[in-house]
Amino acid sequence: MKRKAAPNPSTPTKRKRPEVPEYHLATPARDGSGEIIWPAPEDQIRTATDFIIECAKSNERALIVPDKDTDGLASGAILHRTLVALGLDPTLIDVHLIEKGNTIHSTSERTAMKASNPSYIIILDQGSRKSPPVIDSPHKALVIDHHHAELEDFPESALFINACHSPPVVTSSLLTYLLCEPLHSDVATQCDWLCVMGTHGDLGTTLKWEAPFPDMKDTFKKYTKKALNDAVSSINAPRRTATYDVRSAWDILLSSAGPADVLKHPRLLAARREVGDEVERCTHTAPKFTPDGKVAVFRIESAAQVHPIIATRWVRTSAIARESRLITYESQAGHLNSNKLDFILVANSGYLPGKVNFSCRVPRCARSRDPPVDIIVALKQYAADAPSGTLVERLGEDFAHGHTVASGGIVNHDEFEELMASMRVGEKVSKPAETNGSPRKNTKNGTAKQKNTLMNYFAKPKS
Repeated sequence: MKRKAAPNPSTPTKRKRPEVPEYHLATPARDGSGEIIWPAPEDQIRTATDFIIECAKSNERALIVPDKDTDGLASGAILHRTLVALGLDPTLIDVHLIEKGNTIHSTSERTAMKASNPSYIIILDQGSRKSPPVIDSPHKALVIDHHHAELEDFPESALFINACHSPPVVTSSLLTYLLCEPLHSDVATQCDWLCVMGTHGDLGTTLKWEAPFPDMKDTFKKYTKKALNDAVSSINAPRRTATYDVRSAWDILLSSAGPADVLKHPRLLAARREVGDEVERCTHTAPKFTPDGKVAVFRIESAAQVHPIIATRWVRTSAIARESRLITYESQAGHLNSNKLDFILVANSGYLPGKVNFSCRVPRCARSRDPPVDIIVALKQYAADAPSGTLVERLGEDFAHGHTVASGGIVNHDEFEELMASMRVGEKVSKPAETNGSPRKNTKNGTAKQKNTLMNYFAKPKS
């Protein structure tokens, strides 16, 4: 009878895929009386709703400033349609799109926004930080957001609503939809597909639309989930190209009656092909690691904004396995999988001259950690540990912003290299010698000498 081969202890066993709780089942925040705080604090909901109604009834100029991705643009389109439905003349509504590499706080952007002479400014999905007023002329401002922020992290005198402390955290498009849907009957019929697109753009296409999220079954029946998800990629594509064509995506989204109109537009089809080719070119870069295996770093150089796509792709479609203290790179597996890995970082040194744009994501294997992985805290700690003692300040306000599980930044090249040095990325870690076990076999050129050969196996033993 054949004997089964003994298991090879050096071969890593297949690790069970970690279970990640469904997004909508996150433990909600509660107020002092035990009431659930969702999708944002009640006082912020009232403030934002009153602002939108006042803006629509004012008959004065309004400026919408949405972020460049599908969530931001969908938020802006929902708000635009709501203001028109409530009676604001469309000719009084301007839209300002931030230029490549800038933020709403950049001097050139503040000047451009002021030139519209707005009485009302609504900023959507741009992230928030403490700053002077949005523009330096009289205006009223509202920030609608879901990125991580504290109460003081907003422009001076601006009103705000932020969902970041009210799990399950909604996207900016879903937050905008929940604010606007009760204000006019047309919002649900004209904007439900925009809400789904923006939400899937940020939270992924496998999100379950179950309580507390609104019921979107009718929306999926009307447009189909595939069409909605494909439209997300189409709207994201132009701003990822080297030409940073956000304007085309906005114009197409605002003028479309549904995802079918988005999918057939030739400009978006061309942009998707261009971005797909660039992602394929850059995505096979091998990672380097911090010595403790907590961070995997991918370095690319591209004029296109493909670093967030590659970060997400690695989280979802590849694997990093850990053996003892040595990490090996595997390209044909189902997902990032390591008992030490906290997050991955994809750095693009070709997007802006003299800058490094980077995106970080927490892989599935780390999603259920307790305490949870916080990329923002981790990045700031790495910077604080730099020998110079001044790296945190020099990295600036565009470092480590966004979400705790999906962060990033734009920093100068030299400061980024100093950060990598502080993280000790790529440093080799020698494997510790074996102790309290069998002594190593004598080897030559790394291969153990086999004592039992055909010649001596059949030879007669010496007398």
